[in-house]
This record gives sequence, structure tokens and C-alpha cells, in this order.
Amino acid sequence: MDLEARSLQPNVKAVLLAKLREYKSDLNNLKSEHKRLASANSNQAARDDLLESGMAYAMSVSANQRGRLMMSTERLNESSDRIKESRRTMLETEELGVSILQDLHQQRQSLLHANDTNK
Repeated sequence: MDLEARSLQPNVKAVLLAKLREYKSDLNNLKSEHKRLASANSNQAARDDLLESGMAYAMSVSANQRGRLMMSTERLNESSDRIKESRRTMLETEELGVSILQDLHQQRQSLLHANDTNK
């Protein structure tokens, strides 16, 4: 993704690289939070002894589902952001194309007018 962002036009590249840095920062924060939670889970055996086995299993399944849901939500949000950015880029490209076509039309009109005056 980093290579793709660096190969784009400078105005788009700056925005994408800033978002990429933000995503990398978020990833590092999530990794450190994961480490913190993983160390907190080291006491899982002691908690299982205190709770009924059925209750511990239910909590484990619930935590697993919650974790998967959070990861899926994060991926969905990232995908939505990429779609929004792609749409913005597409609209900018379309504007540029329209501008170029208008310039070409004006040049054509100038050439036709010059050709008519020379005849």
C-alpha cells in the first residue's frame, strides 16, 4: 500500500501517506493493547478454577466473538476509507479530464477560426 501511495500524484500522495502513517500508528497501538491483554490473560487458569467450566467457556466464546467482531469492524472501516479516497481520486481525475477536453475544444475552435480567416 505504501508503494502504491508513493507512485501517485503529489497532491494525492501526501494525503494517502498521512493516512498510511495514521493506520500504522493505529496498528502499533492495537499491537501494544493486544500484548497488554495477552499478559492479562495469563491468569486465565486461575479464573477458570474460580468459575464454573460452562461459565468460563461461555466467556471465552463471547470474548472470541467480540474480538473477531472488532477486527471485522476495523477492516470494514479501513475498506470504507479506501473506497472514499478512491472515489475522491476518481472525481479529481474526471475534473481534470473535463478541463483537458475543454482546452482542446477551445484550441480546435481557434484553429478553425484561423483557418476560416486565411481562406
